[in-house]
Amino acid sequence: MKPLNDTFLKALRRQHCDYTPVWLMRQAGRYLQEYNATRSKAGSFMKLAQSPDLACEVTLQPVERFNLDAAILFSDILTVPDAMGLGLSFAAGEGPKFAKPVRHEEDVQALHMPDIDKSLRYVTDAVRTIRKALADRVPLIGFSGSPFTLACYMVEGGSSKDYRTIKTMMYTRPDLLHRILDVNADSVTAYLNAQIEAGAQAVQIFDTWGGTLSEPAFKEFSLAYMQKIIKGLHKTYDNEPVPVIVFTKGGGQWLEALADSGADAVGLDWTSSLSKARKLVQDRVALQGNLDPMVLFGSEEKIRGEVRRVIDDYGIVGSGGHVFNLGHGINQFTPPESVAVLVDEVHRYSAQFHN
Repeated sequence: MKPLNDTFLKALRRQHCDYTPVWLMRQAGRYLQEYNATRSKAGSFMKLAQSPDLACEVTLQPVERFNLDAAILFSDILTVPDAMGLGLSFAAGEGPKFAKPVRHEEDVQALHMPDIDKSLRYVTDAVRTIRKALADRVPLIGFSGSPFTLACYMVEGGSSKDYRTIKTMMYTRPDLLHRILDVNADSVTAYLNAQIEAGAQAVQIFDTWGGTLSEPAFKEFSLAYMQKIIKGLHKTYDNEPVPVIVFTKGGGQWLEALADSGADAVGLDWTSSLSKARKLVQDRVALQGNLDPMVLFGSEEKIRGEVRRVIDDYGIVGSGGHVFNLGHGINQFTPPESVAVLVDEVHRYSAQFHN
């Protein structure tokens, strides 16, 4: 069924909207007191993510607190490599760690695509639970990490400041990295299709670390594999289109290539100009973004002014094509009151341009 508020989906399809829709990357998270209470009840981040009922609870929390135009599945991008048996854990203050990093030829050859229905059933069950709880108020976004971003964590064994291990593999044994990326792309395609079949009405590919690459490396090791995924995704499901958003943090210089990837929308971080981006892509894709998340630590006047600046930068429009978002995930120390101001100003200010 179509959601009662389908403004987000219309904007992705570049159709007429009554206002610019808004959702926020990492909108269900530690900046919300109710999220922290639910996470404490779960006992750990992974137990929270692996409980469909609790994942549903935290997915709905920001939708119920703010007037957002979409919900996004609460999960983690590293669920896919975890399902490959790499032993994911989250240590307090240290971020994600893999017990079995993929660094040697035998590690790479042992990689296999996980059985989505078996090892990631908790995610698709969460999607079904969330769709039922949303009762078609707003659309539900599914997501995954890009093959290259997943590979960064898999090869490095966790977060990295310089990506030395994966880039050493890239420049000394590119065949091994291509093998990892092939497995990841097939896995992500199946994973996102499973989310769509469970009820996700749009999906986003988070290419968080693609922007660390040179242009030739980005096209070979990141973009090519995202294109492979997009080609393999359900374009429609249950007689409704399923838009795809790609977001490469630090990838504004490759906007034209991303616009030609087959995606319906391209997300931009705060270092890019929406007006310049719009001129480049013309009508090929919708654009998503791109407020600096740190603006939310400013005064109410500053937040409203910066929201207006972003909308003005996209340009006066009579139809859709712009989804307002942050240029990256919301910071855990963000005052929730600032998010309420942001959402209010997006809706209030943009409405005059959509008559």
